[in-house]
Amino acid sequence: MVAAGLLVLSLFSLALGRPTSDSCDDLHVLRSRSAAPRGFTWKQKATAETMLNLRIALVQNNATGVESALYDVSNPASENYGHHLTKAEVEAMVAPSAESVQKVTAWLGKNNITATKISPAGDWLGINVPVSKANALLNADFSEYLVDKTNTTAVRTLAYSVPETLKDHLAFIYPTTHFIEPAQKTTPSFQIVDLPSTSKRRRSRRAAVPAACDQQITPECLQALYNIPTTPASAKGNSLAVSGFINEIANQDDLNEFMSVLRPDSPTGSFNAVSVDKGITNTKSPGTVEATLDIQYTVGIATNVPTTFVSVGNQNQDGDLGGFLDIINFLLDQDAPPLVLTTSFGFNEIGFEQEPDLAVSLCTAYGQLGARGTSILFASGDGGVSGSQSNDACNGQAFIPTFPSGCPFLTSVGSTQGVKEVAADFSSGGFSNIFARPSYQDDAVAAYLDKLGNTNAGLFNPQGRAFPDVSAQGVNFVVDVGGQGQGVSGTSASSPTFASVIALLNDELLNAGKAPLGFLNPLLYSTGAAALNDITEGSNPGCGTDGFPAEAGWDPVTGLGTPDFAKLLTLVTGSAAGSNAGSNSTASATAVATESATATASSAAASTTTTKKGHHNHKNN
Repeated sequence: MVAAGLLVLSLFSLALGRPTSDSCDDLHVLRSRSAAPRGFTWKQKATAETMLNLRIALVQNNATGVESALYDVSNPASENYGHHLTKAEVEAMVAPSAESVQKVTAWLGKNNITATKISPAGDWLGINVPVSKANALLNADFSEYLVDKTNTTAVRTLAYSVPETLKDHLAFIYPTTHFIEPAQKTTPSFQIVDLPSTSKRRRSRRAAVPAACDQQITPECLQALYNIPTTPASAKGNSLAVSGFINEIANQDDLNEFMSVLRPDSPTGSFNAVSVDKGITNTKSPGTVEATLDIQYTVGIATNVPTTFVSVGNQNQDGDLGGFLDIINFLLDQDAPPLVLTTSFGFNEIGFEQEPDLAVSLCTAYGQLGARGTSILFASGDGGVSGSQSNDACNGQAFIPTFPSGCPFLTSVGSTQGVKEVAADFSSGGFSNIFARPSYQDDAVAAYLDKLGNTNAGLFNPQGRAFPDVSAQGVNFVVDVGGQGQGVSGTSASSPTFASVIALLNDELLNAGKAPLGFLNPLLYSTGAAALNDITEGSNPGCGTDGFPAEAGWDPVTGLGTPDFAKLLTLVTGSAAGSNAGSNSTASATAVATESATATASSAAASTTTTKKGHHNHKNN
């Protein structure tokens, strides 16, 4: 009788734990995997009281429309080039249907759960529930897993289900069955150095690159190498953002000293810090190396361009990847998002390959921002062909591409070194296993593969999106941390450098009454390639191989090459002085919309392509 009583109690408890909206017979297994991947070790069942911050991705109404619109406004051959979409137009494309919202919120409501909209378009919902409720709601079994690389704990399940009636409305839930190692900083090494003295005379042409630039890089070196002007930016509405994770922050006093020593012609510089997920915004806090590098070489190169450091904290329960989701939704929610965004953190793509939905969702979000006129740049990584950081775990196995560099809707930046530029051997590059090669790089990549022949055959996906797209110096950048000089190397030096060039080009465009550059790649892979310095020497070894060799034209080490500001300015404005604001735009120059009528959000949602002209919401007034 005691045993029977316990059985009844057990069944009663199980019934209380089940979702109230549907019986288990009506459940649909949305995601499952047989085991946790290498790098994650099962520890124990998650306690019932542990709180989970779950993000629910709803099926977007017209995600393909975003891609079509992005290419339409970013292709120099299109009549809509530079006619970036408004916030409302983009949101109308990705917003879930009213039916999807109603069904998902009703399901949650029946289980006494209230969701919060966490994306401006409403395609992401957030819920906070204890493990006991999450297990019942999703027919899941959440457990604690040790993340071997960081010795931290992640709460995950190997499978979860939703009601059959929701399978066409609910795309996926995160974090559940996603096992992805933390983001990596792309700063592989640094050393203590003396802050060098520098001449107050500034050079605007590459003809006189200081010899010391072969040993260490300063703003003066980059200005000389890449013809970057020292004239302060002045356009209204210009902006540049740097994203930082893991509680990174730059220190204003360090920046002041850096500018006074290495930019004596422009000794003041400042940046604004904003927080996502309770990130650090106190610019009097001790500076961290990564954030210091990014800020000192954006403020120090993009003279007077308003610069914001977006500090992402760890109050999102899932660390860096949760922060990647939160920062992009934070930026998409802004009426005027930054015109340039540079990020020096990334992941190994391999963690996304079994369940690519999260990578695709993030990539689509980058496309949304690009369609609105933001140029998004990511450091490609510092492991050569072995991933975001160098390791020998892939020896004898396939190469490891990085993410987000494999996303086709952003610009990936690799590294070079030396006055006579060659590829930096740590520069990550290769081919995505998730994203197909976009048409804009077909010709360039096909030409490289022809030259490559059978080298590395079977170790990479030749049909995948190829990266990096461009490159810049990345070795021995001098930074000031806590009043002490350090030499830092990595593609995280290259991305802010290239981003600064784009911000200064935007300044010229805005002052000429033109649109900012927005998504760069269709321009770079067409007429833009001629305005870059082609890098033909070096390689990126890894996985027990020599990696890929740099070649004439595009290559998966340095991309299309390094910037030449003077040539790029001529390309995008049609004038070296950027003074032809009244001339007609051409296929190789940025166009600006002049029509006053705007497309309505509802018609944007109904169309998969952008065929009409609309006002540009970043137009300089």
